[in-house]
Amino acid sequence: MSFALSPGQFVGITGRSGSGKSTILRCIWRTNLPERGRILYDSARFGLLDLAQATQRQMLYLRAFELGYVSQFLNALPRQTARDIVLKSALEAYGADDRERAEAETERMLRHFDLDESLWELYPRTFSGGEKLRLNIAAAMIKRPRLLLLDEPTASLDNASKLKVRSLIEQLKAEGTTMLGIFHDLEFMDGLCDHEFNMQEGMMA
Repeated sequence: MSFALSPGQFVGITGRSGSGKSTILRCIWRTNLPERGRILYDSARFGLLDLAQATQRQMLYLRAFELGYVSQFLNALPRQTARDIVLKSALEAYGADDRERAEAETERMLRHFDLDESLWELYPRTFSGGEKLRLNIAAAMIKRPRLLLLDEPTASLDNASKLKVRSLIEQLKAEGTTMLGIFHDLEFMDGLCDHEFNMQEGMMA
């Protein structure tokens, strides 16, 4: 398989369950290490880089400053509150010297996704599936990454929350963020993606 994204494009990946959609994203994020092939990424810091061959240090930098990943599942440290999770991403985006802005953006993002203030200082293990997903999206999007990977980001959300996700995706796209996303909700994708890559057909549409 082979496909390319131009800067600022949004490509949606479709295909039946088990066809390898999520594997593509995990290979780019380097949760999975590809056995062969190349994943070429034009990094602001490193230039043209094959993510399949990138060092661990390079990947840690890219995850902190250039790449974003939204999955269906929240992966957080046990003693991190909901606010801590989003603030950590904000500090990476704006720098520790601009903590006031990072804190203000954290609160704005938490409110945007209707996470009640009573939840901000709680550990998210107590949250519902939808609350965890909204928190995950807030933490990834606050960084305004150059490349954003979206793995079923609306899977357990109600319609109101989906609209909030869509509005942020549209905003990021307008700002030039490149996105690669997996959605089973084809109605959500309509008018949002520039191209569709179908796993069975192996081509762009």
